[in-house]
Amino acid sequence: MRKKIIIAHSPDSDDAFMFYAFAAEKIDTRGYVFDHYLHDIQSLNDDAETGRFEISAVSIHAFPYIADKYALMTCGASMGDNYGPMVVTREPVEPDALTQLTVAVPGLKTSAYLALKLWNPHIKTVVMPFDRIMEGVEKGKVDAGLLIHEGQLTWKDRGLYSVINLGEWWYKLTDGLPLPLGGNVVRRDLGQKTMQELNAILREAIRYAIEHKKEALSYAMKYAGEMDTQRAGEFVSMYVNDLTIDYGERGREAIRRFLSMASERGLVPKIPVESMMVL
Repeated sequence: MRKKIIIAHSPDSDDAFMFYAFAAEKIDTRGYVFDHYLHDIQSLNDDAETGRFEISAVSIHAFPYIADKYALMTCGASMGDNYGPMVVTREPVEPDALTQLTVAVPGLKTSAYLALKLWNPHIKTVVMPFDRIMEGVEKGKVDAGLLIHEGQLTWKDRGLYSVINLGEWWYKLTDGLPLPLGGNVVRRDLGQKTMQELNAILREAIRYAIEHKKEALSYAMKYAGEMDTQRAGEFVSMYVNDLTIDYGERGREAIRRFLSMASERGLVPKIPVESMMVL
């Protein structure tokens, strides 16, 4: 009997690109049947705390809260390599002045939020759906907004101003490490053998998408929002790359540094980071 596995992920172009090979049945799934569940990343973080899905995309920020139920897969990373989430405003603002404003954030367990708090713990925030933040800033509903996903490329189209790019800040702070934003997790109760098999299948799917970029991007375009194909391709290349196929030592060190710094400052629970990944 074929075992059904649900993969939960965000309805955005980079995740759709990553999972194209499943939707198009381009790889050997080794007897597993994969279904997809799409929701925003904050909702996926919440669902992961209950262990709802076998595989899920989550924020790296959320991982310490679910490490008892899930292991972090060695593939599927979304990392900002000297780029990443940014705070934007309607008018030019100096970074230090943000402490006088309220910043709309896409969720309190998102990695973008954690990076913002590591950068400046005194920032005041309000939660808003990620796809409403730019409009909220543009129309004056909020002072500033923390942008994730495609907003990182489309903010100029709205006439907005960048105050701080957290990926660039992190890169400088850590002497060249990428900012770990998202990852895929697999439920521990499936057992080590199944976890490793699923990790290998997912890596194969990601590699296939990268090697067949044109067709995978064509599939992902229905999740690209207001972006055209060229810009969607740029966004996908930012977040689906060699680090997505495997974190490598550089990616692992980025996660260790990110979560260790956060736990030292009391922002997340402390976990044994070295043993958290599927081997």
